[in-house]
Amino acid sequence: MAEMITIARPYAEAAFKVARDARTLPAWSEALARLAAVASTDVAHRLIGHPGVPAATIAAAVADTAGSLDAAQANFVRLLADNERLGVLGDIASLFEALRNEHEGVLEASISSAFPIDAAQVDSIVATLTQRYGRRIKASVSVDPELIGGVSIRIGDEVIDASVRGKLAQMASALTA
Repeated sequence: MAEMITIARPYAEAAFKVARDARTLPAWSEALARLAAVASTDVAHRLIGHPGVPAATIAAAVADTAGSLDAAQANFVRLLADNERLGVLGDIASLFEALRNEHEGVLEASISSAFPIDAAQVDSIVATLTQRYGRRIKASVSVDPELIGGVSIRIGDEVIDASVRGKLAQMASALTA
């Protein structure tokens, strides 16, 4: 997997520079997310890896399926196809988002909750995280019933575990130590 990231990095950096200079970061984020979704399908995997299909045909199919792309984005897809790199579109999209977040001073937070939480609760958590980290927070929320209760928040490699499962694990660790 590290090899794919290594292959994807220069493309993500190039796309980021083009998008930053053109002030079209949100549009590029959306386009790369759509392209990555298309490239991750089984049909795309078979098409991308097929030696008998010309790169231009593959690029056109991926670009058309991904929806509306501007000229620079379409050229980017053709470049990836010509260099046989459409298979790393998912990594390119992820790296692009990381570069964008760093540029905009945004931290991504993954909030897992034992039960569905409403928008007001998410806003409260985001406000607390914004105050703690002094940066804007982009949150994604998921439900994980295995938490039993509470929430677990992951920001980068840091985890804030306020779940019942986490508290029980801490207690078990303290009892066995």
